[in-house]
Amino acid sequence: MIEVMQEELQKERAAKAALEEREKMAQELHDGIAQSLFLLSVRVDRMEQSHAGRWNDSLQSAYQSLRKTVYEVNEYVRQAIASLRYPANPASRPWLESLQHLVAEFKQDTGIAVELNWSLTDNRLTLKEKVELYSTIREAMINVYKHAGASRLWVEGKDVREQGWRCVIKDDGAGFAPGSEPDSGGGFGLAMIRDRADKLKWTFEVQREQDLTMVVIGKEETDDTTDPDSTRR
Repeated sequence: MIEVMQEELQKERAAKAALEEREKMAQELHDGIAQSLFLLSVRVDRMEQSHAGRWNDSLQSAYQSLRKTVYEVNEYVRQAIASLRYPANPASRPWLESLQHLVAEFKQDTGIAVELNWSLTDNRLTLKEKVELYSTIREAMINVYKHAGASRLWVEGKDVREQGWRCVIKDDGAGFAPGSEPDSGGGFGLAMIRDRADKLKWTFEVQREQDLTMVVIGKEETDDTTDPDSTRR
């Protein structure tokens, strides 16, 4: 019995040491590459703003390609950081804790005040939907930072009827002109969110209400019995 206990203790120590090393690597990635990529994306956006209307089609195409590459590399690095910090099954990490971590990191990186109001039940989302919704919320928040000039941001999630759900990311920024398309200026972030929502058959719309801009994503109540991917985690 003592030998078994010692063996278990040794395994726990080894696992703890591995987790600590992964956390250290994740922190180094965050403080180095991730922060640099974030600043690079901001500079790329400023470059477009400062040269608005003065680029020919070839330069505009090259810029869009550069912007997409920076975005994709940033996504890869973020995913690597998440994998290092949370190597276990993602379903084992509480959903609300994931969002709280995202909000805290965003506050630290941008200085924008964020209020999280989350009552969306975990089992309303499949594991894939949790990953995709997390990415959608993060993209919407980054879009607010880059383009809205906002000082406050709210992230809300709630159940709708028996099986549906609704998520709203709203801000007090500049918004968009009434009657115009909010992403008509070539906004890459909102286009990515719209594409993701279309692929997952989520609802998507952008609204302007009481001096607040709202990105609204949701899922209508459906009959999951015919959906092979509808197993709830």
